[in-house]
Amino acid sequence: MRNTPESRLLALLLVVGFAVSPALATCGGGGGGGVGGMNSSNNTNDAVVYRVPWRVIAPQDPPPSAGLVLYWFPASNDEVQRSSLRESRALTLYAAQCVSMAVADVKTPAARQLVGDSKPPVAVLATYDGKALGKLENTNGMLKVAQVEKLVETEMKKREDAVDQNLKDGKDKAKTGDSEGAIKLLSAVADEKCMFPKKAKEATGELKKLGVKGIAAASPETFPAPSFDRRVGARIISTMREGLRAEMAGRYVEAGRLYSLAHRIDPADPVPLRFLGELYRHQTGEWEKARAAFDTLLSMPADPLSRAVALHGLGKMTIHEGEFKKGLALMEQSVAEFPLALAYRNLAVYWNSEGDAEKTAMYVKKGLDLDPKDSFNRVFAAVFLAASGRKDEALKIARANRQLLPASYNLAAIYAQAGRRDEALALLRRHFFRYERYQSVRAKEMMEARVDAVFDSIRDDRTFVALTSGADGRLPVPMRQTNAGTNDR
Repeated sequence: MRNTPESRLLALLLVVGFAVSPALATCGGGGGGGVGGMNSSNNTNDAVVYRVPWRVIAPQDPPPSAGLVLYWFPASNDEVQRSSLRESRALTLYAAQCVSMAVADVKTPAARQLVGDSKPPVAVLATYDGKALGKLENTNGMLKVAQVEKLVETEMKKREDAVDQNLKDGKDKAKTGDSEGAIKLLSAVADEKCMFPKKAKEATGELKKLGVKGIAAASPETFPAPSFDRRVGARIISTMREGLRAEMAGRYVEAGRLYSLAHRIDPADPVPLRFLGELYRHQTGEWEKARAAFDTLLSMPADPLSRAVALHGLGKMTIHEGEFKKGLALMEQSVAEFPLALAYRNLAVYWNSEGDAEKTAMYVKKGLDLDPKDSFNRVFAAVFLAASGRKDEALKIARANRQLLPASYNLAAIYAQAGRRDEALALLRRHFFRYERYQSVRAKEMMEARVDAVFDSIRDDRTFVALTSGADGRLPVPMRQTNAGTNDR
């Protein structure tokens, strides 16, 4: 993805370093959230729900240790931005079945072995250890997602048929007394627990009956496979898009109804649960429901993006409840599972409140690098420019994005650090009472504002104290010497 001059400047300035004000380990309202954990800028024209969890693979990155890898070798950044491969329910579901989605540079030696003489863009399906299984070339410079889906579907069906046959033959051999032959076939099925967990569990049970020792324990719970029926998929996609549009428009009850409907259509699809959990966590403040949705998602086969959103959500709720290290560990698991700008931003907030400038800068830059054109990301990064003393640059970004309602908290943080008390308070009021719709959420956001280092300059301002009077009291306010109440305009 090509960086804009503004985002490159932001990244450079953040690397230089800045001073932070230690306060309390927290993840304030500035990190954002909602809409499935993906879209910060509230663009109602971008109702994408099945974002394929493509991960950019560098030459030094370790290869997957199991399953298949779908490689996408793009021709240019422009092709990546316009490609239909970015959105696919089928590919998202395959990503939950041990099929890694990798974007790689065609110029590397490993890539050339897979691509051969083909000109990018090219898609290659391979085993985890690099054996090519199928290749799809472009048409007029673009790959078609339907053809890529078919490439993966064909190989998955072939493998499933082989597993079914081995399972049947293994059982038959066991019945005829051919234990050696049965164990060989059933062991091959048991090894497929990543891709076909239900069948692997059945094979493991048969092996135990044959007296085989030292078998890796099968998952205690197996889930039904998601539906790949195109008519079912089309209905779910349509329902989810309606739900996302409703959420972006602030119609949270309607969004929850539609996400729940999509979940009922196919309970084995993790994506509706991801959107439901994030809606409950960030938009309505129903944290018990959010935990239930995220816990269910994490107990079932799920794509890395959905798992990452769930881990982040659990982490942020855990931190707010005072278990800082446990929450931090969950958010670190989130970015290890799949890189999310949302999680990087909240890791930056955490380390800023801990007074660690180096880690704060690192995570702000990581989030910005993932999507340098995203307005929310740019405003968030500008918060830390203001913290570094570069207030003019930060204010310029804030003014250019002042209309961005979901960024009101961060905009307030910029103005507060720049000494613009009135603008900061006005934007916080907009955040609490225009952007947030539920008192349960306001109470948490007000508490986080009270302990957030970015509001040190107005923490004891009487108007700020009154504005945040609904805080839920779940986090201790930092103790320090102040001139409380000197400014009560």
